[in-house]
Amino acid sequence: MKSNFAYPMRLHKVTPYLWLTPFLAVFGVFLAYPMIYSFIISLKKVTWQTNFYNVFSDMQWVGFANYSELIGRADFWWSLIATFIYMLLTIPLGIFLSLLLATLLSENLPGSRFFRSALFLPNILDMLVIGLVWKLIYSPDGLLDTAFMKVGIQYFHAKGFLGDAHTALAAVAIAMVFKGCGFGMVLFMTAMKNISPNIFEAADLDGMTWWQKFRYIRVPLVKPVILFLTVTGILGCLNAFTEFYIMTEGNPVTLFANETVGATRVSGYLLYTRFTEMNYGSAAAMSYFLLIFALVVSYLNWRFLREKAA
Repeated sequence: MKSNFAYPMRLHKVTPYLWLTPFLAVFGVFLAYPMIYSFIISLKKVTWQTNFYNVFSDMQWVGFANYSELIGRADFWWSLIATFIYMLLTIPLGIFLSLLLATLLSENLPGSRFFRSALFLPNILDMLVIGLVWKLIYSPDGLLDTAFMKVGIQYFHAKGFLGDAHTALAAVAIAMVFKGCGFGMVLFMTAMKNISPNIFEAADLDGMTWWQKFRYIRVPLVKPVILFLTVTGILGCLNAFTEFYIMTEGNPVTLFANETVGATRVSGYLLYTRFTEMNYGSAAAMSYFLLIFALVVSYLNWRFLREKAA
């Protein structure tokens, strides 16, 4: 009897790994290998003449020189600062606006279905289309500039909102908040449907106002959605490129540490420029800097929101 059941039992233990083989193969080829390869490139001097199909070909070993070179560059530190400012502008405002819209549109008011669809529509449009539309809105003689001109404000008429170093980053952030608030609104509305109506009935009996119910009931009970939007928002800000490329093309410029840098050249945009300049080793090193930064910030947000929820 022992010999009859030995093989089926062994096969039963191996079967799950056989089902995982296709995923592990795809993961290894398209994720694990590129990560290891990029780390190797970050430790070497790579030029356009390098044979990329031979990892150990004519690449010159430089150790952590690419990392130290990045640390000494003013544009690298500015890109991190600009990215951090972009996070502060988009993530809190986007979460608050999404939660506010979800609260208002979950009351089944007249026309709520139309506004749900209208607010969610920009989320499914391509970033190129959104960027071009907002570029026209922000341009001189555009919709916003015309409105400001009618009330006597002519400051933005010469350069527009995207041509001024003081307003370009905020202008892009506001555009992205309106683009993504529909997605957050849907997540919050789904979470609010799981809140028992008895809680709000008890709140009404206690005489709580609309704002008190919003602050002390809705917000604490949707903390998982806030955590999800915060973490995904951080990753999105670190990878932000298309909106800045379409709307500002890395301009206008500003001074930082006595050097001229692009006012809207966030980390994702700088990473792109390092590749286009064929500084592949420096670009790979920067990608690992951003990876560590994303892991640390995401972990801190997770700990902070989890402790507050508890």
